[in-house]
Amino acid sequence: QVTLGALVYSTSLNYEPVPAGNPVIIRTSPAVVPIECHYPRRDNVSSNAVKPTWVPFRSTLFSEEKLPFSLRLMNDDWSAERVSTIFQLGEVLHFQAGVNTENHVPLRLFVDNCVGTLTPDRSSSPQYAFIDFSGCLVDGQLDDATSTFISPRPRQDVLQFAVDAFKFVGDSSDAIYITCHLKVSLADQAPDPLNKACSFNKASNLWAPVEGTRDVCSCCEMKSCGLAR
Repeated sequence: QVTLGALVYSTSLNYEPVPAGNPVIIRTSPAVVPIECHYPRRDNVSSNAVKPTWVPFRSTLFSEEKLPFSLRLMNDDWSAERVSTIFQLGEVLHFQAGVNTENHVPLRLFVDNCVGTLTPDRSSSPQYAFIDFSGCLVDGQLDDATSTFISPRPRQDVLQFAVDAFKFVGDSSDAIYITCHLKVSLADQAPDPLNKACSFNKASNLWAPVEGTRDVCSCCEMKSCGLAR
């Protein structure tokens, strides 16, 4: 385009995110950055670029209940429940699972599995299981993730975990549904392969439990921890 004082070239810089580690999810948004280069018909040459604005997506929480279980989004310092459920890619979701143990013998809470889907139906497709195999936080193994269980627990009937925000490849929806299966064991019962909370430590390249011996997490590497009773 030629204007009175300049020759203007227009183009676009396109960014399309590529899944890292898991082909179902991504943790960055696609972007189109319009670029215009203005070349004055005299004197110097200049160019300008426009920064992209990331579009947030909305996350809605669901939990399955048998005992009086709860699953809440917390603020970054865990001091209170988070008011907003809107996150940007690159942010971290802080989950707090709990169970009301009033009138019960002391119980220890575990998160058996958690699945992200595009609809409230946890069996729908596509889906992404970021906790699987009876308490393995498998999302933490991905190169672009820092997801982990928080250790130590604040109480035996509470379990906290942090998960990096994600979205599904090729989906433009602004909502992801999270469904988690929570369960309990007796507080004085030692953790075992079916009752555990294990995170992947990238520094040591090993699985580590919130409590119990490291061998309870060995099945996370094999991706086979038996069938829950």
